[in-house]
Amino acid sequence: MVSRVQLPPEIQLAQRLAGNEKVTRDRAVKKLRKYIVARTQQAAGGFTHDELLKVWKGLFYCMWMQDKPLLQEELGRTISQLIHAFQTTEAQHLFLQTFWQTMNREWIGIDRLRLDKYYMLMRMVLNESLKALQMCGWQERSSEQLLKLLTTEILHPDSQAPHGVKSHFTEIFLEELAKVGAKELTADQNFKFIEPFCRIAARTKDTRDLHNIARGIFDTIVEQAPFAIEDLMNELDEQEDGEEEEELSEDSDLEEGDMEEEESEPDVLTAKQAEEQLKGGVPHNRSPLDKEEAEDEEDSAGAVLQFDYEAVANRLFEMASGQKTPSQNRKRLYKVIRKLQDLSAGIFPEDDIPEKVYAHRHEGRLQRQMKKRLLKSQLKNKKGKSGKEELSSAPRSSGNKRRKRKSRRTDLDVQPEGAPPQEQGRNRGVRGARSRRRGKPGARAKVAVRAEALEPKKKKKRIQESQE
Repeated sequence: MVSRVQLPPEIQLAQRLAGNEKVTRDRAVKKLRKYIVARTQQAAGGFTHDELLKVWKGLFYCMWMQDKPLLQEELGRTISQLIHAFQTTEAQHLFLQTFWQTMNREWIGIDRLRLDKYYMLMRMVLNESLKALQMCGWQERSSEQLLKLLTTEILHPDSQAPHGVKSHFTEIFLEELAKVGAKELTADQNFKFIEPFCRIAARTKDTRDLHNIARGIFDTIVEQAPFAIEDLMNELDEQEDGEEEEELSEDSDLEEGDMEEEESEPDVLTAKQAEEQLKGGVPHNRSPLDKEEAEDEEDSAGAVLQFDYEAVANRLFEMASGQKTPSQNRKRLYKVIRKLQDLSAGIFPEDDIPEKVYAHRHEGRLQRQMKKRLLKSQLKNKKGKSGKEELSSAPRSSGNKRRKRKSRRTDLDVQPEGAPPQEQGRNRGVRGARSRRRGKPGARAKVAVRAEALEPKKKKKRIQESQE
């Protein structure tokens, strides 16, 4: 009997995580969570880098085998929350490092049908890693370790991250940071989170990375500036309202008594008010201002991060003005710096734009394409009409020229009987060399007859002279 070699638990879990049946995969995920908690609680325990790479290999194919969007979302949330099972921050960072290394390694083999669920998995893992920072109280040391990890594995030009991973990470970073820490983080803390992007934008030689950072980080900050100022003003108003409520707390008891008497009276709806409610109008007990405020809340951008625009502009200027910064990067960053300086001075980008241009910017993509097609068709029609006119005018002009030539010839041939020989010579000179070459058909015959008539006379004279 050949004894079976017992495989390590990480490999056994990875094999079950990549199983064909959903029940087997779900049980393997639950066992993996318990195994992580039990192993990281030990003093001498913990995972090595290779062991976590094997675990992530199984988790990657566990997501690969999962179908249906809702089930994929549930599985992605379960996998991303495994970071909270690790008991130490070092183990959490190692777990995140092996995740991004696995995504970089396996990204080329992902087909377009499975791409969306891995985009979602990256978003969820980033969100949970920021929540782990939130649980630590946004400590400076742990945040620096996380930013260093993300920079070396994804953002740095020497990293092995594909362009798709870099672009997606840059696009979702500020969005996920705002979801987790918009209400807690200060402007200085937010500036530290975007500082690695500033360094990469100033040093990179890849135009795609520069464009992604400028669009996903700097342009997002500029676009969200009005909402950030609104949130700041709302916080100040809430503080003032809280102070006023404390001052008026004594009079609140009397007002509550009056309100109870008013509430005791039954509310009777009129016919017009009922029709307005059925048609979607304003309820009788709700003012139009309240409805407008609710609509504004729906249209708002959600949680927005606060930034010190002047500090960001100064830091970008220091990096962009360096000698090692490529000229292309410097030009692009100087444009961003001007926008940030305008924001620090209280000038918003849309203030100087006319209404027509602003409407064109917010116009739909399909409408722009339709306008371009109409313009192209109009230009083609104009070109076709002009070409037809040229073709129709061309034979007419040639016919006119021919007629003019014929008229000139007839004028030269037809002359008055008593015309002097000088005029005849002039007219012949006008015809040119061709008219001289072409002779009349009877002229040659007359010349030949004259020559024959002259020859015998000469012979007779010679004969008579010889006889004498």
